[in-house]
Amino acid sequence: MSYRWIVLFGLALTGSATAKTAADVVQIDTGAVRGATADGVAAWKGIPFAAPPVGALRWRAPQPAMRWDGVRDALAYGHDCMQLPFPSDAAPLGTPPAEDCLYANVWKPAGARKLPVLVWIYGGGFVNGGSSPPTYAGTELARQGIMVVSFNYRLGRFGTFAHPQLRAAREDGPPSANFGYMDQVAALRWVQRNIAAFGGDPANVTIVGESAGGISVHALVTSPMAKGLFARAVAQSGGPIALGDATPAAAEAAGIAFAASKGVAPGDPDALTKLRALSADAVVDGLNLANRPTTQPATYSPPVVDGRYAVDSLAAYRTGVFNKVPMMVGATSDDIGGRDGPMTTGARAIADILAAQNVPIYYYRFSYVATSARMPTTKGAAHATDIPFFFDTAAIKYGAGTSATDRSAARTASGYLVNFVKTGSPNARKRGSTAVVWPAYDHAGKRMLDLNPTGGASVGKDPWDTGE
Repeated sequence: MSYRWIVLFGLALTGSATAKTAADVVQIDTGAVRGATADGVAAWKGIPFAAPPVGALRWRAPQPAMRWDGVRDALAYGHDCMQLPFPSDAAPLGTPPAEDCLYANVWKPAGARKLPVLVWIYGGGFVNGGSSPPTYAGTELARQGIMVVSFNYRLGRFGTFAHPQLRAAREDGPPSANFGYMDQVAALRWVQRNIAAFGGDPANVTIVGESAGGISVHALVTSPMAKGLFARAVAQSGGPIALGDATPAAAEAAGIAFAASKGVAPGDPDALTKLRALSADAVVDGLNLANRPTTQPATYSPPVVDGRYAVDSLAAYRTGVFNKVPMMVGATSDDIGGRDGPMTTGARAIADILAAQNVPIYYYRFSYVATSARMPTTKGAAHATDIPFFFDTAAIKYGAGTSATDRSAARTASGYLVNFVKTGSPNARKRGSTAVVWPAYDHAGKRMLDLNPTGGASVGKDPWDTGE
């Protein structure tokens, strides 16, 4: 399947449904935006939450979006952030990537007000991903009575970059290499300023992320810059990382090496100008999840500890210096690294640490495998396969192969998530609910929820926890 076909298919799925529906105009701080309502769900897509980070704004903190006159159509996704997509991506993009990419999207049940808000942060190893994949659409979650917001953040060398001339310029205050994390904070601030205009409650915001998005959730929960921007957090398959080697100095060394690979000498007084003049493709330079550079010196750095947007998350949790909000954490049953991998052990470690500090923490494992994806060699639910179930978009992901059991598993998983977004507890408060009660994790029982292979849920001690 060609990438062009994937993009066209994604646009067909995400754009055509709103083509003949009624408009819905909302006034936000930069102007009026027109969305569309279809089948009881209102949606606005492609709303700028910051200025395009291009030209002189490449490798700068996100700047305020420009105001516009009249009403801006918000009927289609903006570009996903610049990257090199790859055919095996579990969530292929719905737009062609570009450097102009700082856009947000909103879904809500039509007419509802003061809704709890879920803010989605996608994964992709900080080098791939975007908000446009059809399985990330917020339509089905909105049908369950919440508002969903997604947004893009810069990736790869656009998202993390350092260079001596950037440090010397200090264009946005103290230097930091974490432009992607800056985008995430800017998006959350946009939510605080504007979400009430759409009918959301800025005091009832839950951040949810998977993989690199889950790592980002931990970064935000422990970041001084994100304090007060959300009330709850969910980290899916994204263990906290002790970032001892991810330093600004390491990022700067990678930036110098990358510049040299493009013929820009370390002492060139015009290095920053020349680097900003490179094409977006030249900056990507083949980097993606399937092709990470292994040569030394490294020419790319992942997010680093800068003390502002990112601290050592694991150390912050252990010392109690973090935004103490209720959390859900978990991993899939055949996640990266298996039983003892960073996703599984990271989630368990956070459950232990937060429980000891009396922070409400709900620990889970996702073990369900879609009917059409089951093979004799299947060991369990692979990394990222839980997303269509938590988003209740399994029918989009698996199409005609979606089984009744798949749909039931999606209702179960998404129901727990929606309840948590609404109240801070994954358990339904309405009488007569038949859902399995998911207890908060504690050291006495060490109970977790397993979204099990049959499509249901069960509660018990983590069978992979060998500690006392």
